[in-house]
Amino acid sequence: MSNRRLNTIEDLRVLAKARVPRMFYDYADSGSWTEGTYRANSADFQDIKLRQRVAVDMTDRSLASTMVGQPVAMPLALAPTGLTGMQHADGEILAARAAAKAGVPFTLSTMSICSIEDVAENTDQAFWFQLYVMRDRDFINRLIDRAKAAGCSALVLTLDLQILGQRHKDIRNGLSTPPKPTLANLINLATKPRWCWNMLHTKRRSFGNINGHVHGVADMSSLSSWTATQFDPRLSWDDVQRFQDRWGGKLILKGILDPEDAEMAAKTGADALIVSNHGGRQLDGAMSSIAALPGIVDAVGSRIEVLMDGGIRSGQDVIKALALGAKGVFIGRAFLYGLGALGEEGVTLALDIIRRELDTTMALCGLRNIEDVDQKILVPIKAVIDEVTRS
Repeated sequence: MSNRRLNTIEDLRVLAKARVPRMFYDYADSGSWTEGTYRANSADFQDIKLRQRVAVDMTDRSLASTMVGQPVAMPLALAPTGLTGMQHADGEILAARAAAKAGVPFTLSTMSICSIEDVAENTDQAFWFQLYVMRDRDFINRLIDRAKAAGCSALVLTLDLQILGQRHKDIRNGLSTPPKPTLANLINLATKPRWCWNMLHTKRRSFGNINGHVHGVADMSSLSSWTATQFDPRLSWDDVQRFQDRWGGKLILKGILDPEDAEMAAKTGADALIVSNHGGRQLDGAMSSIAALPGIVDAVGSRIEVLMDGGIRSGQDVIKALALGAKGVFIGRAFLYGLGALGEEGVTLALDIIRRELDTTMALCGLRNIEDVDQKILVPIKAVIDEVTRS
């Protein structure tokens, strides 16, 4: 398919679905239980309306900003996503390279296929590392130390995955890495020759940060069985300070959806928090991230940097989140679609699509600098409600 026909993130999604094995595509593009919150993450952006302005100077526009003190070409980072290297061989390395070229941060998941060391050795820009808390605290301490040794410039501590949400598609597909050689899997893999060819030419096919580093784990190929025994349901706010002390650098707390939790996050002294419902993959029925964002900004935005993820599929979504108070956003599925579709080239294309949409939208809202985006570019919500009522 010519790249000239790939003009939106949706175009990349369609191509990724055709090229990535079902269990890994479904892992990326699904939510928990009824997937209501997963769908709301994107759908709720549509209710936010922009004010178009005309006859204003649109020259010399700039998307440059900072996230957690780090200069960025646009206020966007690649989110930590598990099994990224199963969307495309060596996926984490390819995504990190694309992020570096685009001038935005890449965040490596604890549950990555390529290890911390793999990414550090094969890229030339510092990346962020996302930490899940396991029962084996010695392993966690060593994981933090490995991230420090690799030169990671921020630690993203995830707080909303003490237990795994009900992810029905993963259960039905028998999600594992590498895929188990069942008849259904073999038939599906036979329709994905490009993916299979690439995977045959890499040695990275399991959880790189875990294999060889954890003792007494019976089955690391199965994400659900491993997390059921290893993720720590005892995680509390008291633990945050201990991880912060060991890390000693920039700390971001991920998974905040309620203002009371935002207050607790602000009190820890962390550098930033991420308003997130884990992409709709944990508590189905929870608020969308964009709906939760304003309340959290009102509660703690003057004391801690507020970032946001969940449902970003366009540059317009980015600018709406910024207008509602986010300092920056994360994209997960949007870059995974690009990765599954075209590898590193696809991630670069996804970032370019969002950058162009963001730049165009900012200009049509009458602004030249992304730092000037605020609620003034939005149609007041009461006007939107009145319009819906009239129609």
